[in-house]
Amino acid sequence: MNLFYLANTAAKGGNNMFMWIIFIALIAFSYFFVMRPQKKMQQQKQQMEAGLKPGDRVMMSSGLYGTIDTVNKQENTVVIDADGIYLTYNIRAIAKVVKSGTTVTKTQMENAAKEDSTENEESSSENQKDE
Repeated sequence: MNLFYLANTAAKGGNNMFMWIIFIALIAFSYFFVMRPQKKMQQQKQQMEAGLKPGDRVMMSSGLYGTIDTVNKQENTVVIDADGIYLTYNIRAIAKVVKSGTTVTKTQMENAAKEDSTENEESSSENQKDE
């Protein structure tokens, strides 16, 4: 059935029940697929922020990895030790708490950069061949 036809006939003075069913279905859809997951994510973020303690390894929203040095709950700030550089951030800037076993070494970063550069060189040489 064509939903637009049914909605149009309901709007012209036909059965308004179909219009109410569509309206209720839209509200239910927005609740279960938009509002509810967003609320869950917000609660998880608040629990993560409440559980922060010195020594936790975190990733900031800017991509900076560091270790928490101090947490100030009154001012909602945290001091991050990023390889000897101490930076003060708002607690909301913490994207996630990283497991202590997941560290990226300098050689891993260099290898990833080399792979990216070789892929870029290959794609640029393919583009030149196509021309």
